[in-house]
Amino acid sequence: MKAITREWLARASEDLNAAELLLTHPDLTNMVTFHAQQVVEKLLKALLEETGQSPVRTHSLTRLYGLLEPHILIDVDHDMLDRLDAVYIEARYPGEMGLLPYGKPTLAEAKGFYEFARQFYQQIWDRLD
Repeated sequence: MKAITREWLARASEDLNAAELLLTHPDLTNMVTFHAQQVVEKLLKALLEETGQSPVRTHSLTRLYGLLEPHILIDVDHDMLDRLDAVYIEARYPGEMGLLPYGKPTLAEAKGFYEFARQFYQQIWDRLD
């Protein structure tokens, strides 16, 4: 595994740990969601590095996945990628600017985003290790 790939994985692990800790605070579901998105973004960028592609400057999970698709097959829930894409910036700002189409994520939604990120992390770690 390339050194830069390890760096991306380390940063993804930090975001995963942050999301897990934040789950203990039911009022911070937006931040759990933000960190879950960051986990997936960093994992996709790790895969880009490992396949010899330079990650583009984007936070779009669907765009990053699209760059990987011709080079590597990944088992991923495309609906979840789309949902996490919808909350990247919006998770950090008031409701008028977005969040989910219907407001701040519920605790159940935040747990779902965290679990998706955790499973995706494990899948990518197993693949690269």
